[in-house]
Amino acid sequence: MRLSDLSRSISEVLRNVVGSVVTVSTMKLALNAYFELRPIKGLGSGFVVGPGGLIVTNFHVVGGASEILVTLPSGDSRRADVIALDPTRDLALLRIDGSGLRPLKLGDSDSIELGELVFAVGSPLGLPGPTVTMGIVSAVGRTLVSGKVVLEDLIQTDAAINPGNSGGPVVDAEGEVIGVATAIVPYAQGIGFAIPINTVKRFIEMTEKYGKPLNAWIGVYVAPVTAELAKAYGLPVSKGLVIVRVVPMTPAHELGLSAGDVIVRANDMEVSKPRDLRRIIENSVEEGYVYLDVVRGSKLYHGIKVPVVVQSPY
Repeated sequence: MRLSDLSRSISEVLRNVVGSVVTVSTMKLALNAYFELRPIKGLGSGFVVGPGGLIVTNFHVVGGASEILVTLPSGDSRRADVIALDPTRDLALLRIDGSGLRPLKLGDSDSIELGELVFAVGSPLGLPGPTVTMGIVSAVGRTLVSGKVVLEDLIQTDAAINPGNSGGPVVDAEGEVIGVATAIVPYAQGIGFAIPINTVKRFIEMTEKYGKPLNAWIGVYVAPVTAELAKAYGLPVSKGLVIVRVVPMTPAHELGLSAGDVIVRANDMEVSKPRDLRRIIENSVEEGYVYLDVVRGSKLYHGIKVPVVVQSPY
């Protein structure tokens, strides 16, 4: 394919995408230095994922907002209702009066590869109408710690992501959504992160099934072990999930798991990505336990029985 043909093909794909990307404006009340309530405006992005005006954005875009307004590419603005919030995944589900809005096609974030061409679509800096930036998938399976929130299994991209992009889609060259823009590193250049779309699918699925998202977990945050990481930190294995944080008063904490331990199997299945462990834990809800093989130092602890906690994140 000639470069001009490729350019036209991508342009056509993106024209179909931008019509389903919206600007999300919020109003929050906050105390000033004199303990007076003052309105604070916020801006983000979102995109249509289902019929009837169902929209996905970030939790940090709309959490705590007293008023949410969604602006379509046409310039038409509509008030939005919150359907579900999940701060642990930094996701929110909104609904507007949106008959006729076309949902974007959701791809498969498990199948993305390094170097794959991607496009971030949103409303950076509150600029009207969707803006498109281009980049590649720089890394997958990233863990990002921000305050009290730990986001796992993120997609890293060098597509320009600026304030206001949060909640907007990251799409592949076919126009399928593979992630949701969630964060930038302000002191770096060309580093942005997106929540995998398969995490979003799970969030929507649980909301439809239970009326709200539910988190099944054991109280650990993990990151993939790589050969380079194992060498740098002297880890005893070259594959698995290293625990980066254990939450106090959770099953993992009560059983003595700690940062630096490496989970190599869960329910007798090898785990190498955070989503591997998350899926196994979610599939263990009915039994109420997950069984872990954990390496600490030079010793392997086999079949640690860890209770699974199910809770609403909000």
